[in-house]
Amino acid sequence: MILVNTDYISGKNLEMLSLVKGSTIQTKNIGRDISQSFKTLVGGELKAYTEMMNEARALATKRMVAEAEALGADAVVNVRYASSAVMQGAAEVIAYGTAVKFV
Repeated sequence: MILVNTDYISGKNLEMLSLVKGSTIQTKNIGRDISQSFKTLVGGELKAYTEMMNEARALATKRMVAEAEALGADAVVNVRYASSAVMQGAAEVIAYGTAVKFV
């Protein structure tokens, strides 16, 4: 499966199939949440949250690709990511794009 953030793939003619998306809501356990809140006092990267967001993006992408594959797509173009806080320590990540087939 080819994933691009452009609306074309060089050398390919595309037939648009449908909007596809994948999402997840992730959180860290209370122990990690407390330890990361102490980190805000001294500054620096919140590695547990960076890891959480990387995992969330990967899972959202996997779900988007599965939806595209179910449609028989060869690629997803215009791939975008968005995130939002659902509650303290929890974030939703969504990946979305247009499933296309090569013609």
